[in-house]
Amino acid sequence: MNFSKLQATGNDFILVDARGIERNWGSLACFMCQRHFGIGADGLILVEDSAVANFKMRIFNPDGSEAEACGNGLRCVVKYTIEQGIYQSKYPTEPKARIGTTFPPSLNVIIETLSGRRQAEAYISENKVRRVKVSMGKPQFQPEQIPIRAKIDIIPILHYLLIMGKEELTLSILSMGNPHAVSFISEPVAQFPLNEVGPKIEKHSMFPNRTNFEVARVLSKEKIEARVWERGVGETLSCGSGACAIAVASQLLGYINSEVDVMLPGGNLTLYWDGVGEVLLSGPVEEVFTGEW
Repeated sequence: MNFSKLQATGNDFILVDARGIERNWGSLACFMCQRHFGIGADGLILVEDSAVANFKMRIFNPDGSEAEACGNGLRCVVKYTIEQGIYQSKYPTEPKARIGTTFPPSLNVIIETLSGRRQAEAYISENKVRRVKVSMGKPQFQPEQIPIRAKIDIIPILHYLLIMGKEELTLSILSMGNPHAVSFISEPVAQFPLNEVGPKIEKHSMFPNRTNFEVARVLSKEKIEARVWERGVGETLSCGSGACAIAVASQLLGYINSEVDVMLPGGNLTLYWDGVGEVLLSGPVEEVFTGEW
């Protein structure tokens, strides 16, 4: 089985053209994503046929679970499908592109995911996709949408006090198609004990589907530094949906304006939200290598 390895601000993925292929993908992801005994990745992404979009994306975490959404994964799969010739234009307004041809400066792509259809724009130079902007959908704030098990009086949930023994954290909780809990702190995020706290938040009983956890520090109206504990993965160098959750929560709290750079260990992501519609995520994407499993 042929695969490609791509990364977006250090969030790395194995991509497979799974059209017409049936496998136990969850089990396979556990093996392939191992960094010492497999290829090594934060997730396995499949490209499948779609009746409602240019193609369908599925993503499996290293623990075998299937995720609903992944912003950096979306950006990687857009580059992969265009450069591998998988992208097929289904809409008359879209430019046609095929492998071996000269691509236009940008292409619009529609992707089917478990959390709904997502739109993306690929920016191309020298016949390579260098940067991708994706529309990540509207944030969701109702407890049943996230979902969470808790008595909530005020929506959106921006100041939820979570007590775990001697530890207390104030969380902003929302969904970007997948659940997120964001904690804003005053000290540098590098000092936060994420490897200790992250698993406790991820598997806390108030999150029936587990959750992603982000710790963030606002540096200015335009910049936020952050680290992410991803559900089913652990700490990653970057997380697109996590960066979106940080941007939405920080804007609702009045910390930032409509556009912000979220600085993650793997690089910077640019987020834009008008306070009403879909969150836009933009950042670089690169192919690392290709191979055969």
